[in-house]
Amino acid sequence: MKHFLIKYRFQAWRAQIQRFIAAVEADGTLNGRIAYRCMKADNGTNEYYHLAASSDDEASKALQSRDFFKAYTEETKRVSGGTVEVLPLAIIAETSARA
Repeated sequence: MKHFLIKYRFQAWRAQIQRFIAAVEADGTLNGRIAYRCMKADNGTNEYYHLAASSDDEASKALQSRDFFKAYTEETKRVSGGTVEVLPLAIIAETSARA
């Protein structure tokens, strides 16, 4: 499984995030193979963190080929004013419980 952390600063744009997640879940190829969470820092800042995980390389490639992914990525870059960071993550160790 591959994980990515996407970080940026911006005012809330929750409707677009919810539409993106709904599109992933509605896609028969991606549903169950892509996990996506959006979180906002709870410290008074406008920092947002998106945690994405794909079950395999094919799922990542399929997601990247979707028009809704391309549009969402471009809109994320636009609304963040160029502050988007995408960090590939490697799990070193973890508990058996996954929340």
